[in-house]
Amino acid sequence: MRLAVIPARGGSKRIARKNIKSFCGKPMIAWSIEAALQSGCFDQIVVSTDDDEIAAVARQHGAQIPFMRPAELSDDHTGTSAVIAHAIDWFVAQGETPAQVCCLYATAPFISTGDLRRGLAVLTETGSDYAFSVTSYAFPIQRAIRITPAARVEMFNAEHFNTRSQDLEEAYHDAGQFYWGRADAWLQGRMIFSPAATPVMLPRHRVQDIDTPEDWTRAEWMFKALQVQTSGAPQT
Repeated sequence: MRLAVIPARGGSKRIARKNIKSFCGKPMIAWSIEAALQSGCFDQIVVSTDDDEIAAVARQHGAQIPFMRPAELSDDHTGTSAVIAHAIDWFVAQGETPAQVCCLYATAPFISTGDLRRGLAVLTETGSDYAFSVTSYAFPIQRAIRITPAARVEMFNAEHFNTRSQDLEEAYHDAGQFYWGRADAWLQGRMIFSPAATPVMLPRHRVQDIDTPEDWTRAEWMFKALQVQTSGAPQT
């Protein structure tokens, strides 16, 4: 059994009702649900939520809500792995045994069916614990600076002040879209960012965190631009 779990609690703070707020014409969560459905990767697609309105929207767009997430897993401090493990445990208690489980974020409108399929293939072919979406930093992290309490500037790695950008090792970060994993890895709480994980590379133009209103606006601009590129038609 291959299972998709979309975590979507109701208590978002910085963007109210973020998971079901309209994004380019659909509730945000609908983009993730539809990509999961169209990928053909999953036997079950469930949304783990503590919120009745989110549950109703998720059902309207084709996801299942076989349980409501308990309050102890719905606060600001609960990690994603605990939420996925809870969903797996629920299915095991019903006599079903997930083998490969994909955590798919509700705020991932740039997710593509092809990326989900690639992630499953990578997980299966490599024998990794996890396969998840990553992208490259646009600027060398070795030349990052911090602002001090005195409102001055200092480098994190001052030894690289004179190092050419092309001579610095490229760095990558979590793209925040999906995390394929073996069920036993989720249940045992194994570290995702580890040598037991394999990256699924995404281009930077299809990656955007959506945590603030500014992020939201930027994401909609990017999304509309990608639609124009795909359709070949001007945006009106």
